[in-house]
Amino acid sequence: IASDGQAVVRFGHILAKQCLDQRCSTELLRASEHTQTLSSQLGIVARVKAVTGESKASSELLLSNAQNLVRAVRHLLRAAEAASVKGLGQPSPDPEAEEVAAFCLQWKKNLSWHRAKEALNSNRDELGLRKTREAKAEPTLMALVQEPPPQTRNIPKHPSPRKGHTAMDRHL
Repeated sequence: IASDGQAVVRFGHILAKQCLDQRCSTELLRASEHTQTLSSQLGIVARVKAVTGESKASSELLLSNAQNLVRAVRHLLRAAEAASVKGLGQPSPDPEAEEVAAFCLQWKKNLSWHRAKEALNSNRDELGLRKTREAKAEPTLMALVQEPPPQTRNIPKHPSPRKGHTAMDRHL
């Protein structure tokens, strides 16, 4: 979990460099640094627990740190959504930056498609407000990260990394 947190941190840093909106970029960097701190802390707690053995207190501390990391990742992904909506500049020629930009572009297309579909098929009440029971939730980056890749379409696979892991190779 801690190493996956580091992949999300790299994702946040890359996206912050591409973000056109200064506030969104600053929030992404802040969320990335917070996630970095929690990821490192979780790694340390896990290594200490592995050496010291099983105890209820250490298990609770490990669980608490993992939950904090998950919350931080969610916050970072919401900041990434805002940055993607505000607009991204051209990615650097780095393959990892291109992969991050493609990932965010795919999410933004999904969001636009969802919003257009909702606008055409919206169920509104007599006041013009959308009925919440029948409305589908908008797509999120978290959902895109968690869903399995489509197997029916011919989408090229991610290029294999040269060294180490890329920000998106584990699909966060």
